[in-house]
Formats: sequence, C-alpha cells, structure tokens
Amino acid sequence: MKKHVITLLLVLLLPLLTVKGSASDDEFLRIGTDAAYAPFSWTQSDASNGAIPIEGTNQYANGYDIQVAKAIAEQLGKKPLVVKTSFTGLIPALTSGKVDLIIAGMSPTDERRLQIDFSETYYRSAPVLVVRSDSPYAQAKQLSHFAGAAITSQQGTYLYDLISQIKGAHQETAMGDFSQIRQALLSGVIDAYVTDRPDGIAAEVASPEFKMIVPEDGFEVSASDVDLAIGIQKGNDTLKATVNQVLANTLKDQQALMDQVVPWQPLVETEADSQPNFIQQMGQILKDNWQTFLSGTAMTLLIAITSTVIGTSIGYGIGAFRTAPKANHPLLAILQGLLGRLITIYVEVFRGTPMIVQSMVIYYGTAQAFGVDLNRTWAAIFIVAVNTGAYMSETIRGAILAIDKGQFEAATALGFTHGQTMTKIVLPQVFRYTLPAIGNEFVLNIKDTSVLNVISVVELYFSGNTVATQTYQYFQTFTLIAIIYFILTYTVTRLLRRLEQRLDADDYTGGMTVSIGGTHD
Repeated sequence: MKKHVITLLLVLLLPLLTVKGSASDDEFLRIGTDAAYAPFSWTQSDASNGAIPIEGTNQYANGYDIQVAKAIAEQLGKKPLVVKTSFTGLIPALTSGKVDLIIAGMSPTDERRLQIDFSETYYRSAPVLVVRSDSPYAQAKQLSHFAGAAITSQQGTYLYDLISQIKGAHQETAMGDFSQIRQALLSGVIDAYVTDRPDGIAAEVASPEFKMIVPEDGFEVSASDVDLAIGIQKGNDTLKATVNQVLANTLKDQQALMDQVVPWQPLVETEADSQPNFIQQMGQILKDNWQTFLSGTAMTLLIAITSTVIGTSIGYGIGAFRTAPKANHPLLAILQGLLGRLITIYVEVFRGTPMIVQSMVIYYGTAQAFGVDLNRTWAAIFIVAVNTGAYMSETIRGAILAIDKGQFEAATALGFTHGQTMTKIVLPQVFRYTLPAIGNEFVLNIKDTSVLNVISVVELYFSGNTVATQTYQYFQTFTLIAIIYFILTYTVTRLLRRLEQRLDADDYTGGMTVSIGGTHD
C-alpha cells in the first residue's frame, strides 16, 4: 500500500515540475490584470474593438490598460495575452514570473516599490465616489455630506485609505474587486464606494443605477496615489526601458485614449417599455453565456473528481500506515517513526491552514523561491488533493481502528501479512463505512474550488464572476451560479446514496466479516 501511494504521488508531481523558461523565449507578453475595472480593463465575450484573449478561457479583455498592453507587445514583437488575476494576487504573480507586466490601474506606492519596479506614469486620475442613483447621497456635493454613510473600496489600494478623510463615515471592510463592491452597493450593503474618476464614469455609462459624485472639496492625495504605472519585475531594466519608450512615443494623449475606450465597455441592455423580470434576466444571461458556465462547470468537476480520488487514495495509504504494527527490524522501525512524523506534519499543516493561502504559497511561492513553474490546472488538482488526503487520513484511521480486532487476529492466524489483511479484509469494509465521509469531501471539493480563482483557475465561480462583470447583473448571475453548484452537489449526494444502498443490498460488509470466520451465510 505504501509503495502504491508513493508511486501515485510521483506520477502526480512529475507533470507539475517543469523548470520555468525565460520570458524572452515565450511568444506571448503576459499581462496581469483583474479585467474587472472598467474602463481600465473589463471582460467581454468576443474580440471586438481590439480586445485580446484571456488565458485559459474563451473570453477577451479590453479597456485602456489593454490598449496600452497591445502597444507594448507590438514594440516587443510578441502577442499580448491577459492572465486574469485578483488584484491582491498581481504582485505575487509578477514576482513569481507568472506574468510579465502588471497593467491594472496600480499606484506606484512606496510599499509596492519595495517588491517591484514601476514604469513612468501612464495615467493620472482623481478619486471620486459612486452611489446608487436613487440614494439620498446622490445629491451630495461635499465630503461632509457622507457623514453616516457606509463606504468601502478595493482591498490593497490607496482608495480605501481615503475613506478616513470623510468625517462621520463608516469605513466598511475592504473588498477584493470592484465587481464585489458594485454588487454590495446595489444590494444596499454599502452606501457608496471610493474609486478613480474613469471607473465612476464607466459605472454611469454602463448602468443608470450608478451615479458618480465628485466632491467639491475633494480628497487630499499624493502624486504616488493618483499616478498609475505599470508594474515590472525588479532588475528587468530592458523591459522597463521598452515600456517607458512606448509610453513616451505612442501614449502622448492619455485622455484621448480613455475617451475612445469608454464607449466600448459592455452595457446593461434594458427595454424601456418591457423591463424583463428577475427570472427572465437569469434566462437571458444563461442563454448568452451558457458556454462560459459550461466551461467553468467542467473545470470544477474535473478538479473535484480527480482530487477526491487522489486525496482519498492518499488518505487510505496514510490510514493503513499509521495503524500498522511497529516494524521488528531496528532500522525499519526508525524509518517508520520518521515517516510517521513527516505524515503528522503534513496532516497538521494542511488541516490547519486555509486552502486559499496554500494556493498562493504553492502556485506562486514555488515559482518565486525555486524557479519551478506549475501548470495551473495540475497545481489546482494537487492543492485540493493534498487537502482531501489530510482530512481523509484521520477519518480512515478512525474507521480502521473501529474494525473488530478479532478480524486482525483471524487474518494473522491464517498467515496474512499486514498488507494482505488491509487490502483484502479491512479496507473493503472501511470503504463502506467511510463512503458518507468521502461523499462529504466530494461535495466540499466542488464548492472549495471557488477559492482557486486567486491563482486564476477558470472554474465555475471564476467564470460566473466574469459574466457578472460584463453584465453588471450581479444578483441574477450569482443566483445562477448558486443553482449550478446546488445541482452538482445534490446530484453527487444522490449518486453516492444510491451506491450506499447498493452495497447494503449486496450485504457488502457482512459478507466480508463472515467469510473471515470460515463460513458463508
């Protein structure tokens, strides 16, 4: 059993360990952005208006940042490719070599300059607030008019820090991206959010439900806040010089380019005479984006199924090892104890840390620390599988210990080795006993794949969030996502319940127990 588990782990790890090549050897210029911050960047379903593809999807990105990226790629003789990444994951993606440039409306703050280099300014903006057009705050003129308002902004940006300048306002918890913030605003969770002026203009253009407020007294900001620059890996002076050359030669009129791209962003289509109801809107979203939802669902199932099978196998191997008798040979006993301690560390670490943190460490950390480039899908499967193995190992160990000791004694009397006892007698019974736990892990894995969006895995949540940023119909889109998740988990639960009933009908465990005693019922 131990040999099988080790072989399985080696087979799993081999395709993951690909030494990362030089970025100059690649035909693509990989651009890191969240593609959810119009008009700087957004996601759309086709290549219209010069959009460029998003890696791993059938979607495209466009906007001010994307047009800048195209100009830089052309100068370098490469094809631009967007690697859609959450804003908080952009710097790790750059420092680990997953992307070549960050073009995402990022301010070159002193803290960020400690980790990465920046180009010259490629856009200068000003902070504003966005509210609902039917809100009492829609008539606000001064910052003081927002006293008592619940206000937030994007996590990790200078915009969030500006809220403290609004006396009497309630500074709510920062959010991951602006699609989440707009959803919170429409739902009434917040009253306003602080953003850059282009985003405020884009929100008004995209939906009549939003209104931009430019306070007359304004925010106090520094040049490093309102100046936006392109993130570049430290030490890559050649690329930095090329980027600055493009900005100086081809991007002289920044406002003209911004005015050009604003009308390109996807708009919320409404009919004045016949506004579709909530169900009709969901139906239209599904009709227009079914391929995106199908692709995301397929990736979710692939990761959940594969990782559950691998993780459960790891759990069985560890469970069998930890319940094995102590080896008689002194050297084997030492090795057994050492391996047991390593297994304990593995189980405690993966059970004691969040999967979202593990994803960032494993995917970005291995590239940054060791120069190892992990395939994104294989990395996702590996992350979920080792988590499953850590949890299932304890469940299976408990199930093995619950087997009647008389069966072990009978197997020993018949001359069975420990491995034969486990594979032929114990583990088949353990499988039946732990089937509900395996099903529970399967259901959890289907849902937990959503955290993998931090490493840009295009699973169901990632795909749905992409659609939401296109349509601005957040409630409708996420309701659809919830329904799909429920269908998947309910179907898995029903199938496993049928399997349990089938095994019970076949007298699965009873037959095994009786056969050990030498009789047949």
